[in-house]
Amino acid sequence: MDFSPNFRMLALYNQRMNKQLLDVCSQLTQEQLHYDMNAFFPSIMAHWNHILFGDLIMLQRLVDNQIVVVDPAVFGTLPNAKSVSDTFADSFEELRVLRELVDSIYVNITGAFNTASGTRVVRYTTTEGQMIERTVDEFCMHIFNHQTYHRDQLTCLLSQLGLDFGCTDLPVIVPEGAQVK
Repeated sequence: MDFSPNFRMLALYNQRMNKQLLDVCSQLTQEQLHYDMNAFFPSIMAHWNHILFGDLIMLQRLVDNQIVVVDPAVFGTLPNAKSVSDTFADSFEELRVLRELVDSIYVNITGAFNTASGTRVVRYTTTEGQMIERTVDEFCMHIFNHQTYHRDQLTCLLSQLGLDFGCTDLPVIVPEGAQVK
């Protein structure tokens, strides 16, 4: 089965949802973004930084396994993800720039996926030292599930602040669906 159209769709979904949530977060002060809300990650910025951690470390694993190629001039500007507690952006402006760049990279790399891409193997060591081998299809399912899961936590925090983050339904956010080429 060819999952590549699904990953292209999910990359667009993540890009569009992240933009939608960043637009909502732009209404917040620096203090509100960093306020400890007693959540899974303490603050809204901590949630954003963790989502970035997942995207950056998984992108690095795809590059290291020669599954994808990212322009070295672009890839070299990305921070190196090492720990789940890494902070990649302290300010909203830093966050927006980095988030938009990472999202555009995922849209670009999934655009090159095909049936054969999904069967290739990604080998890596987790941050806890465990050796893992997964097909690209399995690996990409984790990438996109990770973002969605933690964005859900983020929307809960935004709800607690009384902010309307809009619709999060994939068919509405990506109306062109799996037809994405």
